[in-house]
Amino acid sequence: MVRLGQNFLADTNLLAAIVREAEPDPADVVLEVGGGEGALTAELAPRVARVHVVELDSRLREPLEEVAERVGNVELHLADAMRFDLASLAPPPTAMVANLPYAIATPLLLRTIAELPSLQRWTVMVQREIADRLRAAAGSRLYGSPSVLVQLACEVRLLRTVDRAVFTPRPRVDSALLRLERTGPAPDDRVARLVRDAFAHRRKALARSLEHAAPGRRTAAREALAELGFPENARAEQLAPADFAALAERLR
Repeated sequence: MVRLGQNFLADTNLLAAIVREAEPDPADVVLEVGGGEGALTAELAPRVARVHVVELDSRLREPLEEVAERVGNVELHLADAMRFDLASLAPPPTAMVANLPYAIATPLLLRTIAELPSLQRWTVMVQREIADRLRAAAGSRLYGSPSVLVQLACEVRLLRTVDRAVFTPRPRVDSALLRLERTGPAPDDRVARLVRDAFAHRRKALARSLEHAAPGRRTAAREALAELGFPENARAEQLAPADFAALAERLR
């Protein structure tokens, strides 16, 4: 059965491949969100120092506790990952390896980037469309605020596409294994707000979209865009992630 929208990996070869791609280090503290019945946890735990498993579905407590008891270095947190205090994890995670529930994949990745500076790399299974969005380049149809916010802090790579047939139950969409490697801190609140405001009205010019969010910004935005070499009527999708950071600096 589907538990809270989660689809479990049924292919043992793929589980081994995920762990291999994650390049676990014996000193790593791993964060796994959506532990399911513990199949990935059991593969990961012998290769790292500790695994924090955050699982929302209390019906999965028993199989996860069995894995934790068997391997000895797993800490189970029965909680909603989007509400759980990630900063309270001790020791703090250095890597994230997970088959993420589709419904929270994007906001959770953004949250871990922002709230867990100790995290340096992510190896995560997500919906194929999410993978394509997060690594989309400026000018692409899929390029949007999540693309910018993730790429300001991380290098994003598609490791492999994954057929829906390897999951139980079988989802309606294909998946992808995605790799993020931190290149810097998460964008601050000012930059993040600018990015979200800029993409809030995709069909409008960026300056006009900012004006909708906070009246009085259009003229300053046009002037800043011109200073950066963009036309005054440029749209958000024309700016690369670094351009948004530069734009925010000029709009301080």
